[in-house]
Amino acid sequence: MRIGVLSYHFPPEPAFIPGSLAEELAARGHEVRVLTGFPDYPGGHVYPGWRQRWQHETRSERLTVRRVPRYAGGDASVRARMASYLSFAGSAVLAGRRFLADVDALYVHQPPATAFAAAGLLRLLGRMPTVLHVPDVCARDEPGGADAGGWTARISAAMARTYRAADAIAVAAPSLRDPVVAAGADPARVRVVLNWTDERIFHPARPSPAAQRLVRRDGRCVVMHAGTIGNRQGLETAVRAAAALDGTMDLILVGSGAQERRVRGLAAELRADNVRFVERRSPLDMPDLYAAADYQLVMLRDLPELRGTVPGKLQAAFSCAAPVVASAGGDTAELVERARAGLSCPPEDWAALADRFWLAATIPPPARVDMGRRGREAYLREMSLTAGVDRIEGLLHEVVAARSGAR
Repeated sequence: MRIGVLSYHFPPEPAFIPGSLAEELAARGHEVRVLTGFPDYPGGHVYPGWRQRWQHETRSERLTVRRVPRYAGGDASVRARMASYLSFAGSAVLAGRRFLADVDALYVHQPPATAFAAAGLLRLLGRMPTVLHVPDVCARDEPGGADAGGWTARISAAMARTYRAADAIAVAAPSLRDPVVAAGADPARVRVVLNWTDERIFHPARPSPAAQRLVRRDGRCVVMHAGTIGNRQGLETAVRAAAALDGTMDLILVGSGAQERRVRGLAAELRADNVRFVERRSPLDMPDLYAAADYQLVMLRDLPELRGTVPGKLQAAFSCAAPVVASAGGDTAELVERARAGLSCPPEDWAALADRFWLAATIPPPARVDMGRRGREAYLREMSLTAGVDRIEGLLHEVVAARSGAR
């Protein structure tokens, strides 16, 4: 097939899902055309060495990437963010009229940033078979401010229009299905396609001596949280739980983020000597560190919008055959329990998490290995690149066949 891909972000930005999907579809023999913007995430400034211009295409054997200009002001305000979204929509519609005119099907990776461009392109291209891939259903990542509510409503309305127009919708977590249907999607058109991880990096490994020295001490059970120390994670809960078990287990926090100072301060206040901080590391280092720990910790706060979120660290841990302790609700806890790949407890309940930490420490190492093996099997079966692209490719074939049969 000739497949069009519309994505607001694309590599070299950290846009792994649309990037790896486009590469894999091209490797399977499809002609893939990507319509995206110039890279500017996360700083809001175009990357060094890039210059925005109208005619910019890169080609490989079966993959063409067309980049169009968009506003990149480096300002995190609502108005600057909306200027970027709307300018991308205008550029994408103008370029898409010709660039995507003769594709057999259109795949849209649609976080809120893509909403206006998707709505405009679907109006322009008419009855083109379309698959939407929805990682989120509202503009949760928008900054606050007096204008935020109005812009969020506009984004939500644009996303709802595309839900109604799409031939098929892939949602990245089971709990996203209901809000997408409530926004107007035909329930029969909505399928779950879990995200995958970068399997070139995240795979089972044996710990190096350096990782062992960094992570382990005194032979105690080690639970590691690797990633952002931010508002959504609520790592204060983990620090309180670990402080209650000083002498039984170690909690290692690898990374940084907006709440790092607060979390460090709480650990110092509680005199939690078993809570240790390790500066942010390259993703290439993480399988080695995962292997040196006993469990990976997945944390999400008890917020309604996070119950349909599956953090990427869960797929990474499963792919590395690392057992998991999940302090989360909704889909994250359900996936861990269904795979029998670790332990879970309700979010933001430090006493319940302390109980899980204690139980994790008492589980014999061979049983921990079995948990990791089951997580790896679940990943390969349900979350891998092959499984995910198989499902997206199947949806693309379905929507093309359905449109052809309707003629």
